Amino acid sequence: MTNNFNRRKFLKGGALATAAAGSLAAPAVANTEPMVLKMQAAWGGGIWLENAKSFAQRINDMSGGSLKVDVLPVNSVVKTSQMQDAVHRGVLDAVHYVPAYWYSKSKTASLFGTGPCFGWSSQEVLGWVHQGGGQELFDELMASLRLNVVSFFNSPMPAQPLGWFNEKITDASQMDGLKYRTVGLAADVMLEMGLSVVQLPGGEIQPAMKSGLIDAAEFNNPTSDREFGMQDVSKHYHLASFHQSQEFFEISFNKDRFNGLASEHQAIIKSASDAENSAFYWGNTKAYSDDLVKLQTEEGVNVYRTPDSVLSAQLKAWDTVIDRISAEDPFFAKVIESQKAYAKDVMNYLNLNQPDYKLAYNHYFG
Repeated sequence: MTNNFNRRKFLKGGALATAAAGSLAAPAVANTEPMVLKMQAAWGGGIWLENAKSFAQRINDMSGGSLKVDVLPVNSVVKTSQMQDAVHRGVLDAVHYVPAYWYSKSKTASLFGTGPCFGWSSQEVLGWVHQGGGQELFDELMASLRLNVVSFFNSPMPAQPLGWFNEKITDASQMDGLKYRTVGLAADVMLEMGLSVVQLPGGEIQPAMKSGLIDAAEFNNPTSDREFGMQDVSKHYHLASFHQSQEFFEISFNKDRFNGLASEHQAIIKSASDAENSAFYWGNTKAYSDDLVKLQTEEGVNVYRTPDSVLSAQLKAWDTVIDRISAEDPFFAKVIESQKAYAKDVMNYLNLNQPDYKLAYNHYFG
């Protein structure tokens, strides 16, 4: 009887002790505020803003709520053209955009996402960034520009369409003199081809074409183009182009802010960036293909593949642009040579190994 009583007393005392410990611990957990980072995106809505939110949510989930990224839409704090300066100065903790949006500081920036096509896609360019010395060269570029930022690259995009025109393009000669919207190093390429280039942010493209300020335009993909309402100002949509045939997001953090984070939080940000590569490609490729069908079947858009004469003219224009800028900027030339070396070996393997997927597609779908 005494042993039973003592056992009950012990269990009761243990339960009280556990409860007391829990009551002491609970306020400490509840009062622990998450580390909050403010990240402005270059997107006001649509699928790319959702991509930015997906990246932020992944960080929030992986950290168990101890690190939180608040996504602010375009122009919330600064204009798109001021985003890099804002994160450099610490006005923003982070930004979600593409390198082409700040290439005016250095044309080499466009090589990290919107550079020449050496027979590779966005997947292989990201391979060069992560495995071929690209990240180290980018960090060297940041140091030379004295920019206080740390950047991560993710989300390999399919090649951008040539874009929307007032008529069907069957030959490169039709493009001569057209007022055409693009950004980054692609502007140099299109100028070399004889176009008159107008650089506009995404939200201004459709109104500009509607008003006649531009004759033709590209943004990035069928989903975003459809969200902008490009089908309301043009019915001629050309897919395939070398002007920006490989691109991905750049997510920049203020370097002091990033270095001040716990090592666990730094690792979470890197892992979240890596994970976005798959999530973006799977989700966005499906959305783009679905919206292309809707543009054709519901919006009456004529979709064409860009003629080879245009693609060949683009490659020749790239040669001229590369040679000119390389002669002016040794670091640009250094990055180009690094990319060529990587692409030559990797694409040699892939081109030899990959079967003709179009042959298989036509076999089943005609």
